[in-house]
Amino acid sequence: MPRLMRTMARTAVIAGTATTVSNRVSRRQANRWAEQDDQAYAQQQPAPAAAPAAAGDDRLEQLKQLGDLKAQGVLTEEEFAAEKAKILG
Repeated sequence: MPRLMRTMARTAVIAGTATTVSNRVSRRQANRWAEQDDQAYAQQQPAPAAAPAAAGDDRLEQLKQLGDLKAQGVLTEEEFAAEKAKILG
């Protein structure tokens, strides 16, 4: 019986040590990945802004399409007004 207890105790110590080491390695790796993600995010460049003239042309085209949808009866007056407000913004 004492030999069985000694074997069980040894197994418990080994399993506990292995779990602790595994958790520590997992945390360290997760921290490294988080740092890499932060660096990659910081290096991203913002998208260039559209030229103002192109934006005005685009708005005009959107308003024309919106007016066509209203004329066809697809949009109600309230929906038309809400979408127009979004476009003009």
